[in-house]
Amino acid sequence: MNTTVKHARWSRMAATGALVVALAATLATPALAAAPAPEAARSAAPVPQSARSAAGQLPPLDREAIRRALPALPDADLTGALLRVTGSAGRYETSWGTGDLTTGRPVDVDGRFRIGSISKVFTAAVVLQLAAEHRIDVDAPVQRYLPGVLPAGWPPITIGQLLNHTSGLPGGNGDAWGDGTNAWFVEHRTQSITPQEVVAGTAGQQLRFAPGSAQQYNGMNTFVLGLLVEQVTGHSYAHEVQQRIIRPLGLRDTAVPAATDSGLARPAARVYLTVPTADGGSRPVDVTEQSPWPWAEGGLISSAPDLDRFFTALFEGRLLPGAQQRLLFTVPDVPNRENSHCATTPDGNGGRACMSAGLEHVQINGVDLWGKTGSRPGWTSGVFATRDLGRKIVYSLNPTDVRGANLSYVLGLADAVFPAAKP
Repeated sequence: MNTTVKHARWSRMAATGALVVALAATLATPALAAAPAPEAARSAAPVPQSARSAAGQLPPLDREAIRRALPALPDADLTGALLRVTGSAGRYETSWGTGDLTTGRPVDVDGRFRIGSISKVFTAAVVLQLAAEHRIDVDAPVQRYLPGVLPAGWPPITIGQLLNHTSGLPGGNGDAWGDGTNAWFVEHRTQSITPQEVVAGTAGQQLRFAPGSAQQYNGMNTFVLGLLVEQVTGHSYAHEVQQRIIRPLGLRDTAVPAATDSGLARPAARVYLTVPTADGGSRPVDVTEQSPWPWAEGGLISSAPDLDRFFTALFEGRLLPGAQQRLLFTVPDVPNRENSHCATTPDGNGGRACMSAGLEHVQINGVDLWGKTGSRPGWTSGVFATRDLGRKIVYSLNPTDVRGANLSYVLGLADAVFPAAKP
């Protein structure tokens, strides 16, 4: 990302909005069930047997249905969108709307965009690689590696609990920034806050629940993991992502921007937020240049081809050995707590956790999917795939509100790409 302060609340709101809830069918949040023992939090949640994932079981791509999934753009809510569908079950790429309101150029389906919380998957992959190298123990307290970073009175919080969002951490300083309006972000988009300042904001706060007893999606977990990477390796987070993922996979469009770098070269689209004017009207303001302060939690830049390549390598086990690969696809069997990523769905999530050590598990029309969503002001994006890579989807929408894209847009895409099986 680049020089902008999108507080952690925005990061969660937008990433939540276009996420599972967008791929699921309801936003109902279940009540918190009784907390299980910590050991139960490490058990794998079973994948429903009814789920379809093999390429041969997926209906052929319906390109016309995909074209109908989004209205004519730009409109009041979205200026543009891109979609990439690949896999052994078919391929389709397209874009809608306008990539630049000044010139009228189309959205570039291969262009770069800010990926928001999809960055968390890169961070998780690096952390799991360090575990494979025996440089960290995912069952060990993070306090062992980062003494003094978290409040002294807190109980041990394991690295694994940070990875799968069962830590119970509160928010940090990022939560206090801004009023959540487009106008505020436009004025402050090049301001920044350091990871250390974000994490320091936990001082004086209480844990939201006992570590390991529930799951609540929280970007604070990933800020701590980014600091862990730097402490253990002696290198910057950006260096480790570059050497371990970007360079080996040849990801030409992917980068961890420096804190002072608000630019975005070769953007898929210029992005805009709508702000009020003195005469009672409104106008679009270009916010393509903004701070990458979310860092390991949400600051990366990438493209649809690069994200496709990264997730393919990740799913195929080319980045992680067996033990760590299993963690990537293991969801803790604990209650979901106030987390719309894991909202109860007709597919039977049942108010339980849906996040693994890096990914989230959802179903759409009976199809099992693993992936991640992410948002920054001007972008609502996601990457999902069947476990066997029979079908992969990368999308990025350009909403004109900091709260992200309306869920109906993402739901329409999901239904078109992963349709219900015909009787």
